[in-house]
Amino acid sequence: MRYLDKNKLPDGDKECDFLRTLVRTCFSSHYPFGVLSSKQLSLVEFSDITIFCGSNGSGKSTLLNIIANKLDLNRSAPFNQSTYYDDYLKLCRINVGLDEYGNKYKPKDFGQIITSDDIFKYMIELRNKNQNADKKRWDMLTEIHSIKHDTLLPPPPVDFENKESVKAYCFYADAKNKNKSASGIVRKTMGMNNNELSNGETALKFFDDTIQPDGLYLLDEPENSLSSENQELVAKMIAGMARFYNCQFVISSHSPFFLSIGNAKIYDLDSYPVRVTRWTDIPNIRILHDFFKEQEQEF
Repeated sequence: MRYLDKNKLPDGDKECDFLRTLVRTCFSSHYPFGVLSSKQLSLVEFSDITIFCGSNGSGKSTLLNIIANKLDLNRSAPFNQSTYYDDYLKLCRINVGLDEYGNKYKPKDFGQIITSDDIFKYMIELRNKNQNADKKRWDMLTEIHSIKHDTLLPPPPVDFENKESVKAYCFYADAKNKNKSASGIVRKTMGMNNNELSNGETALKFFDDTIQPDGLYLLDEPENSLSSENQELVAKMIAGMARFYNCQFVISSHSPFFLSIGNAKIYDLDSYPVRVTRWTDIPNIRILHDFFKEQEQEF
């Protein structure tokens, strides 16, 4: 699915024309001006899966954020910007695809950018949720113990038209039943006590929960926090969602598992000028290849 078609960026001449109009001289940086034009990147043509690769500081995350902000996509984490960021966005042009009725897509209605900060926020929220659930289980066990041993404690009044009232009465009845264990009652009421997931497992769960059919997803280094095995799983998920479930992905990454996704269109931001390339020709991948070749006898 092609929700996005092209992204036109200002070239060096257009940037210079703008910068000549500035009268403000108290700023030390004109970011993001000069980042992508210095690599002669002025046009990105999107595929179902488009990947920006490059070393640290190559501008891949900057490019992803420019696209996300030009489309006004949903996001929760802050990003690097500057005094001139909005000025730069005004010089960018993004062409979107057409739906089955010939109308232009509105990516902000179904698109999302996902960064490492979003995943870390999800981890913290899930951790707090687990801790709150554990506290509630403990409080429930204490309450059950009190009900079982206090023979004079009357049952709560029950209103059969009120679900919460009925649940409270059933809980009391279960607690009074000598044949039912306290742990069994807690499991019945709250479900099983889930073991706390590792950061990597939580990140994997985040992608499972977040990526849905018919969506546009911008992913900033999704390999963060993921083991090689889980990187491979997420890469396969992305390939499947793009092929069968009408999703489009724009990804910044230097992970071989994502770069090797079949039919992905890869922009090498370490090359000058920036060019579309095969994943096996990317310098970072060649370094990994040479490293393992040198260590081949160890395997």
